[in-house]
Amino acid sequence: MVVITAALIQAAGDNHPGLNMALSISVPTKYKQLVEEAGNTCPEVTPNLLASLLTQESGFNPKAQSPVGAQGIAQFMPSTWESSGIDGNGDGKRDVWDPADAIPSSAKYLCGIAKDVNDVPGNHQDNMLAAYNAGTDAVRRYHGVPPFKETQQYVRSISSLADQPAKGGNPGTSITALQGATAVNAAQEKLGTPYSWGGGDASGPSTGSCCSPSGKSGADISGFDCSGLTVYAYAKVGINLPRTAAAQYAASEPIKPDQMRIGDLVFYGGSASTIHHVGIYIGGGYMIDSPRPGSKVRFSPLDEMTDLYGVARPIHSTTKEI
Repeated sequence: MVVITAALIQAAGDNHPGLNMALSISVPTKYKQLVEEAGNTCPEVTPNLLASLLTQESGFNPKAQSPVGAQGIAQFMPSTWESSGIDGNGDGKRDVWDPADAIPSSAKYLCGIAKDVNDVPGNHQDNMLAAYNAGTDAVRRYHGVPPFKETQQYVRSISSLADQPAKGGNPGTSITALQGATAVNAAQEKLGTPYSWGGGDASGPSTGSCCSPSGKSGADISGFDCSGLTVYAYAKVGINLPRTAAAQYAASEPIKPDQMRIGDLVFYGGSASTIHHVGIYIGGGYMIDSPRPGSKVRFSPLDEMTDLYGVARPIHSTTKEI
């Protein structure tokens, strides 16, 4: 496979002004034109790369807000938006929650970063993405992508997605990045829903059953347990997950931690047969999950539990709930 880098795109643009890589990965229809236009802001930013970044940042959710305060479809921190946000649609205001402003602002911000780190050794596109995640000072200080696990994973995830077309939804294939992001968005809409042992299904919250290992009953609580939340979220993209966390792991494709992307399932336990918890990865070292009796659906750090067993990506299949 030929990897199209910013340097190759720059060379092509020198010979063919206005040429940039076509959009070939999944983007919601209402945002396609915005991504295609903004993805031609400068040679270093392609439509595919911009779409991949937005998938990683928010899953194309214009109302996304991270646990640390990043806002909107492009996940701008308020201070960065104040200095770099633009009025992309010409309506007289700069609105971080409006994709028509945030998407072109993201591209313009990337282009500015590309210039700031242009003289840093290494892959120019990787340095640009690393600077977007960790700041230009960090990229300069380390003379390239800094040795931060989160930043290195961020760069790998976006570059890998940008360099491949979206997969189809055929049975037996793993889900697309956009499907994973859509599942995250569905789960995020249920933030604050009570935990209910045995609760939740493809239709939404439901009363559960008795009893959890600690003796708690969900019979009088409408909500989700951990695997009920994942069943619900993935039903929104046509994936019929098994009901228990261990069965969900068996029905998914194990992946390496450095290949994680938004929407992947994160499993905890001592072995495949003793998996006791599952969450949905949302990026930045966090997941969305329904952790335990007495809690609610929330954002949790991946290292909140010490027995991380593995990460897996749901696949298209005809598996029925069990």
